[in-house]
Amino acid sequence: MSQIDFSPAPKKAIRAWMLFDWAAQPFFTVVITFIFGPYFVSRLATDPVEGQAAWGYTITIAGILIAVLAPVLGALADATGPRKPWIAFFAAIKIIALALLWLVAPGSALWLPMLCVIFAMVAAEFSIVFNDSMMPRLIPQEDIGRVSNLAWGLGYAGGLVVLFSVLLLLAGNPATGKTLIGIAPLFGLDATQGEDARITGPYAALWYLLFILPMFLLTPDSKKAAPLTAAVKRSVGELKNTLRELMQRPGLFRFLIARMTYQDGVNGLLALGGTFAAGMFGWQTIEMGIYGILLLVVAIGGCAAAGKMDMHLGSKKVVVIGLCCLVIATLGIISTGPGYTLFGLMQLSQQDSGGLFATAAEKAYIVFGLLIGLAFGPVQASSRSFMARSVSADEAGRYFGVYALSGRATAFLAPMAVASLTLYADSARIGMAALVVFLIVGLIILLKSPYPARSSTV
Repeated sequence: MSQIDFSPAPKKAIRAWMLFDWAAQPFFTVVITFIFGPYFVSRLATDPVEGQAAWGYTITIAGILIAVLAPVLGALADATGPRKPWIAFFAAIKIIALALLWLVAPGSALWLPMLCVIFAMVAAEFSIVFNDSMMPRLIPQEDIGRVSNLAWGLGYAGGLVVLFSVLLLLAGNPATGKTLIGIAPLFGLDATQGEDARITGPYAALWYLLFILPMFLLTPDSKKAAPLTAAVKRSVGELKNTLRELMQRPGLFRFLIARMTYQDGVNGLLALGGTFAAGMFGWQTIEMGIYGILLLVVAIGGCAAAGKMDMHLGSKKVVVIGLCCLVIATLGIISTGPGYTLFGLMQLSQQDSGGLFATAAEKAYIVFGLLIGLAFGPVQASSRSFMARSVSADEAGRYFGVYALSGRATAFLAPMAVASLTLYADSARIGMAALVVFLIVGLIILLKSPYPARSSTV
């Protein structure tokens, strides 16, 4: 594994790099998981089954595009050198696609939001490839796990701030027209027209635009290595060499296969968990938002704890612990329905106590959801630090491109399995059960992977 001279970046440069997660995460929080996604399923689609299937296929198409192009772009990053121009290019696509979500009123055709979400997801993931590949040049090896988890936790904090502000200032209760603090929504937003959910697209776009600026201004970038045309030819050759080289690094290859499998389950859980709850319990924007806030508060604490655990136990053990929690939590949410949990082994009262989350089943669902919140950040952040510890700085771009491939190569399989099983069984619950398989198989492969995966032999 080749090496380059390394000198840690100034603290302000690393902090600016960490702000990328703060800028990027609200898109996934308010658009994909907790606000717009459930709006798509429960208010745009004709019924929850059709909605979950359409949303699942949207994520599937985005996953296929990312899988095909991410490794080529990662190799291209190493060939051209600078990452920032690529991040800026994909940021422009993401911002435009998110802004267009404002046009998606109730009764709109599903193709427009599906297309916008596909473009936004693809652009977001490609930006992450280039941002992640900057990490080995900025941060000492011994600090990578801590910084990666802190940055991920900072991202959840950004998502939490945006979600809070939506609930307090923008989202009105359809029955009362008031926000969570009892005021009229800002800008005269009308919840009956879905404006409380539609606003999350432009809001996430503006947030992203503002908070990626410090990274552009303060974080050093790689020097230009080659003209674009020459870099394209070189990147294709680099990709072939990288894939061939992976065969000589079986430990790293095994980790990437494990990550490819369990990340499918994680992606599906993040993209579909909120829509599943909205369809099952009929949660509206305020309920979904509060549920999201609870998960994000727990997620921030989970990432903070995982950063310390990563330093003492290593990235692999943190990921293993997190995956075990996700398996238990996913089984928990699919085992819960009106009047029961644990697949009926525990019967629950169906009495509506009034207010938010008024039934016992909803409360049980939230308990399992909190376990998801505790684990999904550390699983992803420590996977990133596992990878960063396993490659050198001068090969980081192409290997983080393959890392993105491992997270997206089969990413269409989990949402496609959920969507197809949902339609076949006419049950969102049975569809969601497919995610457990991805999590367990990935965990088993990971247990047999060496850490760190640097050497050419296992």
